[in-house]
Amino acid sequence: MKMYIKNITYLLFLGMITLANFSCNQKAVAQAKVDMTKQVNPASDPTNTGGWILNEEVSDEFEGTTIDQNKWFIEGQNDDYYIWKGRPPSQFAAHNVIVEDGKLKLRTQWEPNFKFAKENYADGNNNDRYGEWEGKPFPVTTAGVITKKRFLNGYMEAKTKTGNAAITGAFWAIGYEQELDIFEQMGNPKGEKLDIKANGTKITIHDWSPPAKRPTWVWKYKNNNLPFRTADEFHVFGVEWGKDYLKYYMDGKLVSEITQDELGVEWVLNNPMEVWLDSEIFKWLGLPNKEELPVDFEIDYVRIWQQPDDNLLARQFYGFEGPILYEENPRPLKLLPESSIPDEYQKFWLIDTLSAKYFVINKGDYASGVNSLEFSGFGKGEQLETEKVVAMSPEGAINLPAGTYKLSCKIYLEQGHLTKKLHLGIKEENIKFEIDLTNQPRREWITVERTFTKKLNSTDTDQFSIEVQKKDVPKNRPCKFYLDDIEIRKVK
Repeated sequence: MKMYIKNITYLLFLGMITLANFSCNQKAVAQAKVDMTKQVNPASDPTNTGGWILNEEVSDEFEGTTIDQNKWFIEGQNDDYYIWKGRPPSQFAAHNVIVEDGKLKLRTQWEPNFKFAKENYADGNNNDRYGEWEGKPFPVTTAGVITKKRFLNGYMEAKTKTGNAAITGAFWAIGYEQELDIFEQMGNPKGEKLDIKANGTKITIHDWSPPAKRPTWVWKYKNNNLPFRTADEFHVFGVEWGKDYLKYYMDGKLVSEITQDELGVEWVLNNPMEVWLDSEIFKWLGLPNKEELPVDFEIDYVRIWQQPDDNLLARQFYGFEGPILYEENPRPLKLLPESSIPDEYQKFWLIDTLSAKYFVINKGDYASGVNSLEFSGFGKGEQLETEKVVAMSPEGAINLPAGTYKLSCKIYLEQGHLTKKLHLGIKEENIKFEIDLTNQPRREWITVERTFTKKLNSTDTDQFSIEVQKKDVPKNRPCKFYLDDIEIRKVK
């Protein structure tokens, strides 16, 4: 029997100069409708001093007459819904997704003839029915779209205007065990004690790691004193999502920021995310009435930039943060952020039952992110119960063409008795890396590097292995070390 250990994600850049983003066994698809003869830079960095490169797979200018379904999943299209059907009493409807005048318009309208789902949606303390309010018909439909691709770190920007009603406009993103609400706004909320006002915006980081108990937010910034109503005019909102920080911008101006140092292990933004655009009813901010509708949440563009990275591995997977993604396979419609169930879309490290006594994902001891792979599990007078402790990546988690490469990883050796060697490997061509741990510094992260040559291109079955052998472990004496940030780069 094999046990799946929760681990990491994937990196989208395969080279310093490529504009295509890849996950394992994935080819670049769907190009954004951006005139690339003209340089398009972030509002936060108009001269592009950061060297940003537009990720065309998750950016859109919304030209033409229909949304690009190579890029976007439409909630309710063909009666398919991803994760949920919207926030009751409203429900997502595909016909409310409109592209015209160079904009995406997510419409909210009063539709008595719409066939609402005969079900409730439970959300925290709420358990409301679609199309009804307090037992009476409330036929309001809204809209939502989600990018089909995910990305890891970058600058996310949208130019938007909310609908002038008690309905939200939201620009947000989710990934494995994480959520980032770049903004939640409402054009015309109702009530006295309002969390979001007509001239307000809110950004929130949510932690969906189990047990995902509400409130799930770990950080938020709210401004209800903007010098404009969000339903009156277009404004630009963006976040720079770094490896260990987040910066929030409005109209190109920095207004708030947070770092991993401030949040510690509650820094959850460690895995690739997909972008959401939608409208919802927040009943605690009032309900839209028939006379207010229809209204549109308008999006002039969504643009995602990233910075070059020549690491050829799925960075977050090999940093032990979450699953590796196989985006050439369909994303399950019920894939929740907190789900650690392996499927054809997301896969985890493979560790057999006996090895799982000694290899565990440690949260809190890390070189980066919040996790590392820990080797431990036996104490004084005990012996290793297996000839070797092994963690294997899923098949296809190594995707390298023939060439010469440099592998690097970070290791932290605890004080006390020492494991003599660590063995890493690439299954195809039987490439092995024997790392001598003796005479290395203790209680600090060290970087180990190895150069190797791959004579053949990887196939869909190539795997990466991490191994500790019994002969290298002290008898009857405990030992412990941590492994993090395995990377591979091409030698030029």
